[in-house]
Amino acid sequence: MTTAVELDRLIAARDILRNGIEKSRDMACAVNETGCRLEEMKQRLPALEDSIKTIARKCEVNKFRVDHAVGPAAAALSVYNVVNRLQKWLLVADPHDSDVLIPYISKVKRLEEALRFLTENCKLAVLWLEDVAVLLQNNALLAQYDGHCFFSDHVRKSLRILRNLQAMEERSRLDGGLLSDAFTKLEKEFRHLLVENTYPLKQQTCYTDTTTVSLIAYPLPVVEKLQLILKRLAVNNRLDRCMSIYTEVRTLNFQATLQALDFDYLDTTSLSEFDSIQSIESCIEKWSGDLEYAVKHLLEFEYRVSNVVFDKEVVGSDVSNICFAKTVVRCGLLQGFIKFANTITKGKKEAIKLLKLLDIFASLNELRVDFNRLFGGQTCAEIQTQMRDLIKKVINEACDIFWELPTQVESQRLSTPPADGGIPRLLSFVVDYSNELLSEYYRPLLTQILEIHWSWNNNLIHKEDLDKQRQQFLLNEEVHYKKIIKALELNIQAWGRTYKDSTLSYIFLMNSHWYLCNNLKGTEIGDVMGDAWLRGQEECVEHYASVFVRESWGKLAPLLTDQEEGMQVSFSGGGTAVLRDSMKRRIKAFTEAFDEMYKKQCHWVVPDPGLRWRICQLLVRAVVPVYSNFILSCVSNLEVEATEKDGTISPTLAGKRCVNNSKESLENMLCSLFQRKLARKHSTSAKSRHLIGKIKNVVTNHFLSTSSAAA
Repeated sequence: MTTAVELDRLIAARDILRNGIEKSRDMACAVNETGCRLEEMKQRLPALEDSIKTIARKCEVNKFRVDHAVGPAAAALSVYNVVNRLQKWLLVADPHDSDVLIPYISKVKRLEEALRFLTENCKLAVLWLEDVAVLLQNNALLAQYDGHCFFSDHVRKSLRILRNLQAMEERSRLDGGLLSDAFTKLEKEFRHLLVENTYPLKQQTCYTDTTTVSLIAYPLPVVEKLQLILKRLAVNNRLDRCMSIYTEVRTLNFQATLQALDFDYLDTTSLSEFDSIQSIESCIEKWSGDLEYAVKHLLEFEYRVSNVVFDKEVVGSDVSNICFAKTVVRCGLLQGFIKFANTITKGKKEAIKLLKLLDIFASLNELRVDFNRLFGGQTCAEIQTQMRDLIKKVINEACDIFWELPTQVESQRLSTPPADGGIPRLLSFVVDYSNELLSEYYRPLLTQILEIHWSWNNNLIHKEDLDKQRQQFLLNEEVHYKKIIKALELNIQAWGRTYKDSTLSYIFLMNSHWYLCNNLKGTEIGDVMGDAWLRGQEECVEHYASVFVRESWGKLAPLLTDQEEGMQVSFSGGGTAVLRDSMKRRIKAFTEAFDEMYKKQCHWVVPDPGLRWRICQLLVRAVVPVYSNFILSCVSNLEVEATEKDGTISPTLAGKRCVNNSKESLENMLCSLFQRKLARKHSTSAKSRHLIGKIKNVVTNHFLSTSSAAA
C-alpha cells in the first residue's frame, strides 16, 4: 500500500520529470536555434578571418613604416644640431683673416655636407611618415582606438618639422642664406688675394732668356688659397663669378703694364690708300720688335698665370684658356697690333710697301707656333679669326704689289731723267730693290707668300699635278724678275731720247748700262738675268762711249789738222806772217771749241770712278796727242824759220818745255771732267781761261820771244 510519503515523493518526481521534459524541450529548441546561429557563423567565419588577417597585416606594415621613419628623423635631428654649431661659427668668422681662411673653407664644406645629409635624411623620413599618415587617415578600424588622434597629430607635426628641415639647404643657398653669404665672402677674399698680389709685369718679372718666363705670378701660399676658394665655389656653380673677377683684375694689371710701354703708335697710326708707307717706316720696324716682346713675354706670362691659378685638376681644362682669352681681348693689346698691321695693308701700293709686308709676315710667321699654343683653343676663336684675316690681307696685298712691279716701273717712263746724265734714281732703286727681294732673308718669305697665295687659287687633287704646277710657278717667279729689269731697260732707252743734246744722251746711256753691268754682276738679280745679258750691257757701254767720244771731243782734232791750208808756206814775201796768222786761227778755233765743250760737259757726271777714268783716257787719246803734235810742229817751224833768217840759235828746249806744260794742263782738265765738284759756279770759265793762257804762252809768247831774239 502506497503511503502518503511515497505519494508525495512520486508527485515530486513527476513534477521534476515534467520540468525536466519542459527544459529538455526548451533546450532542444535552444539547441536548434543555436545550430542555426552556428551555421550562420560558420558561413561568415572565412570573411571575418580574412578581415582580421588584413587588419593584422596593416598593423604590421604601419609598425614597420613608423620604425623606419624614426631612424632618419633621429639622424636628421642629430645633423641639425651640427648645422646649428657650424652656422654659429661661420656667422662670426671672417675669411679675410689669413689664419681663418682655410678653416673657414673647411667649415663651409662641412656645412654643405651636413645640409646635404640633412636634406637626404629628411626626405627619406618624410616619405615613410607620409605613408603612415595616409594609412591612419584611410584605416577606419584604427580610428576606433583612443590613441588614434594623438598619434595622427604627432605624425602631422613630425612631417611639418621634417619638411622644414628638408628645405633648409635650399634656403641657405638663396640670397641672404648662410651658404650664399659664405660664398660671397669667399669671392671677396678671392678678389682681395688677387689685387694684393698682382703687380705690373715690369715690377716683378725677370727672364732667363728671350722666350722663357721664369717667375711665378703669385707666391705658392697665395696660389693654394686661390685654388681652395675656386674648388669650393666651382662645386657650387659659382665659378663664372670667379672667372669674371680674375679677368677684371688681370685686365687692369695688364693695362697698367702697357702704360709704361711705348705702344701709343698702335692706335694713332693711320693710312689711306694714297698715303706712302715711308711716313711710318720706323713704326713698322718698332712694331715687329714690340710684337715679339708682347707675345713671348707679356702674353706668355699671362698665359702661365692663368694656367697656374685655374689648374686643370681643380677647375677643368678650358677655364684657364677662357680667362686668358678674355683678358687679352679686354686689354686690347693684340687687337692693337692687328689693327696697326691692317693699317699697313691699306696704304699706297708702292714697292717699298712689299718689303714692309714681308717684314710683317716674317714676324707673324716666326711667332706662329707661339700663337697656336696661346690661342689654339675654341675659346680664342675671335682672336684666331682676326689673325687669319690679317695674314690673308698681308699675303694678298704683297702678291698684288709683286706682280704689278713691272707695271710700276713702266709707269715711270714719262718721268724726266737726270739733267747731268747721271744715274736715274729709279735705276739704282730697282736694282737694289730686286737684290733685296732676292736676298737670303726676303726671297724665302716672298716665295712662301706666293706659294700660299697660289695654293689658295689652285686646289689640285693629284699630287703629280701639284708638283708640276709648283715648278711652273717657281719658273714664273724668275721670269717676273726679268720682266722688271726689261721694263727698266725700256725706260732707259726712252729717257735717252728725251735729251736735246745727243752727246749727253750717250753719257746717260753709257752710265745706265754700266750701272746695270757693274752692279748686277755677281748679285742675285744678275744671276737671274744671266751672263749673256751682262755681256750685252758691256757691249752697250763700249758702243755709247765710242759714239760719245767721236761725236764730241773727236771733232776737235780736225780743227788742228785741216789740210785745206798747208803748214809749209814760203817764208819769202811775208811767209812768217802767214804762218803766224794760220796758227792763230787754228789755235783760236780749237780753244773756243774746247772751251765751249768743257763748259758744257763740266756739268755732266760719270758717277762710277772706273768708267770715268776710262772715258777721260779716251778723251785724252783723242785730243791731247793731236794738240801736242800740232803745237810742237808750229813751234819747231817758227824756230827753224827764225834761225835760217838771222843765223841765231833757237831755244828749242824752252819751246818743248812750254809744249809739255800745256799738254799736261790739257790732260788735267780732261781728266777732271764728269765729277760733280766741277759743277760749282765759275769753275769752268776760270779753267778755260787758264788753258787759253797756256796755249798763248806756248805759241804767241814763245814766237814773240824768238822774233825779238832774232831782231
